[in-house]
Amino acid sequence: MAYQNSTLSLEQMLLKFMSEQDPMLSMLQWLCEQMMEAEVTAKIQAQKSERTDTRTGYRSGYRVRRFDTRMGTMYLFVPKLRKAGYVPFFVTAKSRAEAALIQVIQEAYIQGVSTRKIRKLASRLGIESISHSQVSQITRELNQQVEAFRNRPLKKTYPVLWVDALYEKIRDNHRIVNMAIQVVIGIDEQGRRDILAIQPMPEESETTYKALFDHLKSRGARDVWLVVSDAHKGLAKAISESFAGCSWQRCKVHFMRNIMAHIPSRDKDFLKQIWLQPDDQTAMTCAEALMDEYEGQYPAAIQVLEAGLEDSLQFYHFHQIDHRKISSTNMLERLNREIRRRTHVVGVFPNQDAYIRLVTSYLMEYHEDWSTGRSYINPNILQEIQEQRQVA
Repeated sequence: MAYQNSTLSLEQMLLKFMSEQDPMLSMLQWLCEQMMEAEVTAKIQAQKSERTDTRTGYRSGYRVRRFDTRMGTMYLFVPKLRKAGYVPFFVTAKSRAEAALIQVIQEAYIQGVSTRKIRKLASRLGIESISHSQVSQITRELNQQVEAFRNRPLKKTYPVLWVDALYEKIRDNHRIVNMAIQVVIGIDEQGRRDILAIQPMPEESETTYKALFDHLKSRGARDVWLVVSDAHKGLAKAISESFAGCSWQRCKVHFMRNIMAHIPSRDKDFLKQIWLQPDDQTAMTCAEALMDEYEGQYPAAIQVLEAGLEDSLQFYHFHQIDHRKISSTNMLERLNREIRRRTHVVGVFPNQDAYIRLVTSYLMEYHEDWSTGRSYINPNILQEIQEQRQVA
């Protein structure tokens, strides 16, 4: 309710406002309309219906305009001018103030809150209604930040990279397909972790992995010592072609799962002994003894073990580093589980861009935390390995 021409005392006005359904919103609406009247009066240099030689314009009634604030939704009587447009000064100010609300909605999106729930959240914050398209527009404003992060320059040297894929259901030409996104984490020479790539992949092959590593190189990453990942088709070859002198560590956890698929659960414990040995030669000796012992009983399992054994023992060549950190992709797997907790709320993504936007926005938070946190690997150890590499 507006009180444009009220001659009531302040006390009476306050009592009037207190009788409204939302007193604070009513007072804000009255204040906005009084400010508009004052601004228009100053603009045309004349009060409403005032006759003066200094007048520079004339009023032409009012138009009703909706105005959303964090306090609630108002419908303001905005003065119209006969020969000039008029936009209240606080509309511009509001666009800045309401950025906080947009950030709340963006944060809700990043945390995996569904569009329907975001509309309810906006309602609780005082916005009368917010459509699906409005929410989509707000979330698309993240695109600039996302693209800048995914294509930012990288450092030259990353001693270790961890590579793994996320799969989610995404709509593509009215079909629901499983889309893979490769996530690459690296440590720099200071031993700090960093999110290096969030790259969509139509399929996992040598060509797509080569494109992934070429993208890293185009952004400045040139020197990589070790890549840790599961065994994917063409990955090892793509690594050797992209990073000269780089080793590939096949994730021992995934490798053990591949072998255990051919072994009854009661006999699985013997495998773990291979990767608990103090060095690679002892590990090879242990593995050969196990292969001789169980080849007749579990030929399929032994065949898998023999084919991938050496690739799973590469972490021993970096004995200065805690093997638990570089012998598997467990660190990246934990991160992927956190991402899936948020993507699970969405269910089926409307398109690839929405999926990349959500995953990248969430990983940007990890990037910020890691950049100021403690080192994942002691930088003195990395410096020692680098000096040994230079000598060799």
